[in-house]
Amino acid sequence: MAIFKRDPWILDIYRTYSGANHLYIRGRALEDQPLKHYEQQTLYQTLRNTWRTFATDEIRNAQVKLTLPNGKFFEVKADHEGYFLFNIKTDIDLDALTDKEGYLSFTVSFDEDNSAFAKAKRQKRLKINKFSGESLIPLETAAYGVISDIDDTIMHTGVTSFLKMRVAFNTFFKNYDRRLALKGAASFYQLLHRGSSSNDQNPMFYLSNSPWNLYKYLEKFLDFHGFPKGPILLRDFPTPWDRTPKLKRPHKEHELINILKHYPHMKFILIGDSGEHDADYYKDVAQQFPDRIMAIYLRSVDHKKKMLRVKSIADGFTICPMLLVKESKEAVTHARENGWIV
Repeated sequence: MAIFKRDPWILDIYRTYSGANHLYIRGRALEDQPLKHYEQQTLYQTLRNTWRTFATDEIRNAQVKLTLPNGKFFEVKADHEGYFLFNIKTDIDLDALTDKEGYLSFTVSFDEDNSAFAKAKRQKRLKINKFSGESLIPLETAAYGVISDIDDTIMHTGVTSFLKMRVAFNTFFKNYDRRLALKGAASFYQLLHRGSSSNDQNPMFYLSNSPWNLYKYLEKFLDFHGFPKGPILLRDFPTPWDRTPKLKRPHKEHELINILKHYPHMKFILIGDSGEHDADYYKDVAQQFPDRIMAIYLRSVDHKKKMLRVKSIADGFTICPMLLVKESKEAVTHARENGWIV
């Protein structure tokens, strides 16, 4: 008689951001096979990957341990959907543990003293118990940070399409190497990352309303198209029976404010599009931190009503430049005129 083989336990770790004395690290405990994304997949392989991306089985309330390169460790408990967050202030000098690009490496593991771990080990569902991750701690050479939306800002998505049908088609039927980056976006972001000295290593943060399930997919897309490396900040899609406390603000606005509070002495350039609510979020954040936002660039979308609304916001905005741009070269010209890039 065939024995039903269950998926192994894994810890999915998302690249996030931390501070010199503040860990802010996210991930998820899952019963799953690690996904394998690669170029030139067949349609069948793409659909199979998409199915597995969303058909996840969380490990509820798992005890998770994070270990730093110096041996110091911290522990948290995952929630009922398997998500865990290390949001910890510490007296450890985390800067001293980063590499030359400002990334802090660490490992995350299941708590071996937990009874659930012992059971999983007996069932041979835990072949390894050390999962590597990294978190960005911006270098002192950074002149400013860049926070960018993903959908229809750097990747053709179709958020404004009827019933978002194009979004669904692109997500389910196109592999990351077949998705189109907006013209000139990657080179513009590389210029911003390098800054006015060509070696600033300005931190890049990528925001999206996509679920965390698409993290690996988006990470591969950014790397494939040559975008600078940076934290990718997605969100949990709540189910009707989800009891997780809801955010007081929309996901993007919450992350924007969290990043600005994380780095109180850093200024930022914000990049989005005119298709959704980026203009509203960016306007509100600039009003709350009027001395911290250098410029707001919004890509024009092919939707007359939305464009008129965003143009009315931009025309009356005076805190910082808010530019509607059709192509990256317009933003490049403005950033170069202000001495932010070479």
